[in-house]
Order: sequence, then structure tokens, then C-alpha cells
Amino acid sequence: MNSDFGIHHSSFIIHYPMNDPLSEERAQIDAIDEEMLRLLNRRVEWALRVGAKKQGLGLPLHDPAREHVIYERLRGHNARDDGPLPDVAVTAIYREIISACRNAEHATRVAFLGPSGTNTQEAAVQHFGSAFEPLPCGTPEEICAAVTRGAQSGGADYGVIAIENSIEGIVSFNLDLLAHSELTICAEIELLIHHCLLSNTEMGRITKVYSHPHALAQCRNWLLGHLPATALVPVASTARGAEMATQEEGAAAIGSRLAANIYGLQIARADIEDLANNKTRFFVIAPAACAPRATGRDKTSLAFLVPHKPGALVDVLGVFNEHGINLSMIQSRPSRQAAWEYRFFADLQAHRDDSNLQAALHALSDHTVSVKIMGSYPEAA
Repeated sequence: MNSDFGIHHSSFIIHYPMNDPLSEERAQIDAIDEEMLRLLNRRVEWALRVGAKKQGLGLPLHDPAREHVIYERLRGHNARDDGPLPDVAVTAIYREIISACRNAEHATRVAFLGPSGTNTQEAAVQHFGSAFEPLPCGTPEEICAAVTRGAQSGGADYGVIAIENSIEGIVSFNLDLLAHSELTICAEIELLIHHCLLSNTEMGRITKVYSHPHALAQCRNWLLGHLPATALVPVASTARGAEMATQEEGAAAIGSRLAANIYGLQIARADIEDLANNKTRFFVIAPAACAPRATGRDKTSLAFLVPHKPGALVDVLGVFNEHGINLSMIQSRPSRQAAWEYRFFADLQAHRDDSNLQAALHALSDHTVSVKIMGSYPEAA
């Protein structure tokens, strides 16, 4: 093959035709790619050293606080350099780089609500990157049980569990589950949810739609307007709905593009959610030994019981106000211990190691029956 030049790579040479008007630009990109690959392998080598030291010190390999700092630092560098990459692209690229490095240190197993193709799996990928071993579970209890067992005993290193939707509110069952668990929250994830109508049946012949109750509720107006006579059937997950839609004539599901690809369904209509800014918040849960360090932008989740007397909750809120602690969420749930007794859940904008929060927690002992720190973690970016 005639060429005007060649770029040498480690085991081959790429030749470009003399009449290729893009040969110079492509050669430069090839050279940059080779240099990037060399640097990526160096990064993995250093990550392996860090992993070996962590293992010797008994530290968890996954450090959400450290990753949070890396993303913020690199986005800052990109802004100062006036780079053409948007922040979301910088984060996505380095999430996969960090994921590959982590997997080289240790094959991380992550439990999530299955089957494959759920929003919970998408959230796991958004947080951990693609390089992890998936463990789909049938219920949230199974997720917690898998993390409690640990990966070495056939379970998981981490779990991802939905906790709140911006439209439908708190996932009460999951909040109660974590309140009674010895696991800790080590990270939070915010996932922008887009729902699609998935089916291999023509719109006019759809008689039944399967999906998770929250997904059905989030598409209520669209369904009333386009499929008013269709039966809506709640199931355990959006992916389970997609799976069932493949097995039944005239059935459809509400799910993600990922579920459409996995189960071989057509996207009959895309983005059918009633509100565009539809987000779900997830918690990453880990064994209690995991205690992420502060980043400067952290939350702490608490569960507490107050005595059954007038002003009890006001006293607790007064403690947080006195110590300058902002609450981003507070929710009450039946305690399940006595009739008309309630447990309160709160998200505080502070880390458990902050001196103000430590002082507030000490003061809470005079106003509560019990207090449980469910975890401190970096705020979702």
C-alpha cells in the first residue's frame, strides 16, 4: 500500500493512503490514543499499589469520597483549561477509568434489584462504572442479605437500593429496611429517570401494561391520554415488567432503553414520564465497617425515636437549629414497636465527623429515646 508516512505502534504500523485528506489528523489521534493507553496502564499499576496498601491497612477498596474529590478536581482543571469536554463527559470518562482500576484491584460485586435492566442497575453503573460483577436480586431484603454475607460468601461487596423519587416521594419499605439493618450508607446516587413504553405489539392492540408501581404512577397522565382502557399491572421492578411483556400477546411494559435492549422489545414511545425532571435517589450500602471520610459536601442520614409528649420533635429540631445543621429531608414512619409510636428519618447536610454535628448528636440524647447514624456520605454530584 502506498503511503506518505506511517505511525509506529507497539506491534504494528498504521499506513494511510497518500490521497487521504485526513491522514495527518488521524495519525495525530492514533499517537494520542497510544499515549493515553500507556498512561492508563500506568494508572492501573499505581492503583494496584494503592489497593495493596489498603488491604494491608484493612481499608475498603471503594472510596466514594476520594472519587468525588477526583471528579471535582478534574472538572475544575477542565474549566480552567477551557476544555471542549462538558463536565458530564469528564465525569463519565473518569468513572469508567476508575471502575477499570478498581476491578483490576478486586472484582467488585454489586447487588441491585433485578432482573437485569432495572433503574437500580442503571444507578449502579452510574456510580461504579461498567466494570463490576452484577448480582441481580429479587427483593430489597435480598440485596441487604447479600451485602451482609459479603462477596467471599457468595453475596456482594455493595448494594444499591432506591430510597426516594422526586415525584412519588420516599420508598417507605426500603427506608424501614435500612433502619433495622446493620449496614451503612456510604454513597448516594441521583438518577434522571426516563420511561419508555416497550412492546412488540402495535399500540392499538396493547391490552396490558406491566411495570413497577412508581413507574406506572410517574406516567399516569400519558397512560390516561394514550391507553385509557389498558389494564395497568404493578410488578416488582420495571425490568420484571419488560420480561413479562415478552411472554404475553398484547402486553407492554414501562421501562428503560437498557431493558428494551436486554429483552428484545421495541420502544413504542420514548420519554413518556409526566414530568421531565423525574429523579430517583439511591443509596449505596456496605458493611458497617465502611465509614467514608468527609469531602466538605456531605450528608448524614439519621433514624431517631422521640418520647410521646408534646413538643418532642420541636425540641429535636431546635437542637439542629442551635448547632447550625441544615435538614434536607425529614420523614416519619411507624416504629413497628408500639402503636402510634413513630420513628423519624432525617438527612443532615454535615458529616458525622463534623464537630457541630457531633455536638448536636450529644445534645440529642436529652430529647430522644434512641438515635441511629445510618451513614455519612458525599452528596450526589
